[in-house]
Amino acid sequence: MTGTILIVDDEPAIRRLVRGAVERAGYSVDEAATAAEGVTAARREGCELVLLDLGLPDRDGLELVPLLKALGRAVIVLTARDETAEKVAALDLGADDYVVKPFDTDELLARIRTGLRHRSGGAGDAAVVTVGTIVIDLPARRVSREGAEVKLTRKEYAVLAELARHPDRVVIHAHLLRAVWGQAHAEDVEYLRVTMRGLRLKLEEDPASPVLLRNEPGIGYRLTSG
Repeated sequence: MTGTILIVDDEPAIRRLVRGAVERAGYSVDEAATAAEGVTAARREGCELVLLDLGLPDRDGLELVPLLKALGRAVIVLTARDETAEKVAALDLGADDYVVKPFDTDELLARIRTGLRHRSGGAGDAAVVTVGTIVIDLPARRVSREGAEVKLTRKEYAVLAELARHPDRVVIHAHLLRAVWGQAHAEDVEYLRVTMRGLRLKLEEDPASPVLLRNEPGIGYRLTSG
């Protein structure tokens, strides 16, 4: 595999654990224990994705997210902070994903694969996005399920299309609301909930237990491709 995964965390035990899992998966790994070391390492040629702790000794990790994104690196926040406000802040600043410690290494590797795919212009740039039996043709504004066209309202399609542009990534409530309803409705989460209920009724096998249109409580929604 090409490219390097950078682990920025001040806990040596966490770095060892993550490094072992990532190297076993075939990736090259670099490490940093502070924000300053992390930025320096992220500038090195070959760095593609950063696993970023927020509780760094010299700087809040949130401050690094826009800096790392400006360098063209995918960023997955990997932290013990599980407050909704912290997750929303990280995602709003441009983080590609957010994983809370303690974590499952298989899930972390899946998030890494998704982050690298998006960075290289993968599914998120596709004109046609397929999730399970659902096909979303963005240029044609057409959605089908098992080959049959699904009739969506304008708002339902707009929400689904926005999620389809970022498959497997959490899209926060405020982003969806601004994109579909406009800035004036950036806090009207109930609009989004009603629209999502309609989408699930039309697209999910069991709308009460959705597997494609996943809720991240208090944060946003994720279109899961697999």
